[in-house]
Amino acid sequence: MSVQIQAFTFNGFQENTFVVSAGTDAVIFDPGCYTREEEAQLFGYINENGLDIKAILFTHAHIDHILGASFCQDRFKAPTYLHTADQLTWESVKSYAHVYGFENYKEIEAPTHTLTDQQILDFGALKFTVYHTPGHAPGHVVFYHDSGFLINGDVLFKGSFGRVDLPGGDLATLKKSIFEVMFQFPESTTVYCGHGAATTIGAEKTSNYILQF
Repeated sequence: MSVQIQAFTFNGFQENTFVVSAGTDAVIFDPGCYTREEEAQLFGYINENGLDIKAILFTHAHIDHILGASFCQDRFKAPTYLHTADQLTWESVKSYAHVYGFENYKEIEAPTHTLTDQQILDFGALKFTVYHTPGHAPGHVVFYHDSGFLINGDVLFKGSFGRVDLPGGDLATLKKSIFEVMFQFPESTTVYCGHGAATTIGAEKTSNYILQF
């Protein structure tokens, strides 16, 4: 069964939210929808395609990646997944959302399920392997699908990499995640990024700015 990947770019941080589906089975990655229009865009796609949301998955818990968590939880009643090392990151968002102008940020309870390194997630027609990739955030993970793609969050970007100047960020740790985890995937692997365009492991191994450090 073929896998469909639909990207949405949401909120002032231009964050990429992904809906991945196979048949009617689907999961949402990093729901960043904030405005009613953004919520309607996401819901409209899911509703029009008759998708059954099996899970809401988070690569990490920075504000731009969880702004739509409450909406998605309320609307789809699906289990939520986050690495335990990013729980404090999740909890801190309520204290600073207003600083970025997100006065209407709605906090939800802690995610219902935890993620661990090498964990296999099976959602009907969809299966992913979880890899812990800290450095940008302590509990950052990526999700690999064996058809040859990664939902990568903010580890790698096309020609760049995730910032390390936020709480819990560390350049040496991020480099280790990139070189020892990300760069071990086949060069043909498509990397769907939390911001900006998709890329491939091969392209980043030859041209990424991280190689200059």
